[in-house]
Amino acid sequence: MKKWAFVSDFDGTISKRDFYLIMMDKYFPEGRKLMPKWKAGEIKDIDFLNKVFTSINQDEEQIINDIYSIEIDEYVPDFIKKIQQNGGDFYILSAGTDYYIYHLLKKYGVEHVKVFSNEGHYHEKNVHMNIDENHQHYSERYGIDKSKVIQDLKKEYETVFFIGDSEPDSHPAEYADITFAKNGLQDLLRKKDIAFVPVEEFREVEIYLKEKGILPNA
Repeated sequence: MKKWAFVSDFDGTISKRDFYLIMMDKYFPEGRKLMPKWKAGEIKDIDFLNKVFTSINQDEEQIINDIYSIEIDEYVPDFIKKIQQNGGDFYILSAGTDYYIYHLLKKYGVEHVKVFSNEGHYHEKNVHMNIDENHQHYSERYGIDKSKVIQDLKKEYETVFFIGDSEPDSHPAEYADITFAKNGLQDLLRKKDIAFVPVEEFREVEIYLKEKGILPNA
């Protein structure tokens, strides 16, 4: 088995704001009216996101510019390099779409990171997701079942770390060896009685990994 892997959610964890919120507020404000039904579980996550992503109606150049404007935790690119330089593999696990994730990784020069997410592509002024119901990680609600991804990685690695910030991340947190939780995920895990390390940014994660001897102090 490989030694260890670090798995991170993207929206609200690596990025400071969710892509769907940026797109909705800028191009599809009507989507705010759908949010209560989505939050109540009356609309599946994947259907809500698909509605937002196919209501952008902009040229791809504009969408890419919008993606490039997304703020991220500025320490993440260095953090990823440190993981990779010290025997770990870094993965991104997102219930959004890999379309905007790959653009941002390219912007920051991040390499050798595998992305587990809903496949997305630009077509006719919008972002479309390709959901494969026969995929081993398929989820009817999210498009991708984050729990299944973590369980599969645990077959490959001795230790799997995970970080997330919201409801979809509460499910894989049950299977990760150690979960770092930001924002609303902290209360969700408390309610589920799932152990976690509370953090606000990736610098805190690095400090923890150094204290545990996973990363060198130098």
